[in-house]
Amino acid sequence: MTVRVMLVDDQVLLRTGFRMVLAAQPDMEVVAEAGDGVEALEVLRSTKVDVILMDVRMPHLDGVETTRRICAGGRQADAPKVLILTTFDLDEYAFSALKAGASGFMLKDVPPSELLAAIRAVRSGDAVVAPSTTRRLLDRFTPMLPASAAEPVRPEIGRLTEREREVLLLVAQGLSNGEIAAQLVLSEATVKTHVGRILTKLELRDRVQAVVLAYETGLVRAGGGAGA
Repeated sequence: MTVRVMLVDDQVLLRTGFRMVLAAQPDMEVVAEAGDGVEALEVLRSTKVDVILMDVRMPHLDGVETTRRICAGGRQADAPKVLILTTFDLDEYAFSALKAGASGFMLKDVPPSELLAAIRAVRSGDAVVAPSTTRRLLDRFTPMLPASAAEPVRPEIGRLTEREREVLLLVAQGLSNGEIAAQLVLSEATVKTHVGRILTKLELRDRVQAVVLAYETGLVRAGGGAGA
């Protein structure tokens, strides 16, 4: 199945480079481009897109707000997945975009093979922020955010089983499915099933949003420890 990709970046040269890389893939097609968020939202009204490569710093409407509007539909199966492209690792804009619903982020100088793998992963519903990178990102920026965690823990978390809550805590602490499986003495397939149920019960798009939620609700403190 062909992955329909949209490029959103105000630098024409970068879009050209990405388009050339993607055009060489038999399972990918660049179906649209935009130079800013306003143009991107307009194009999406009439173009079916699977994955959006989104810059964060653009004129008129930046990538964070554009991502928020695109992802406002929640877990709609046909909603495009957003992959943020940043210039600097641990960019605060990237964190804001993850909160807004992006499925992950990568540096703009990422090797082509990694970019292609990320696009395919996002298309299949996976997140593409490595667990260790997610943890560093959240540890750095969560303390700088408004204190939304002062609110009570979301009632939905009460629907999680004890095992699911345990898995969520380990996901938020930066462990991969394989590492969680080893720690809990479970199969990796079982852990993947638990993660899927957690996402469904909490109405989250992907693993990244689960990590963000765990931090925002105080289940995990910045620094990786479990909350009170």
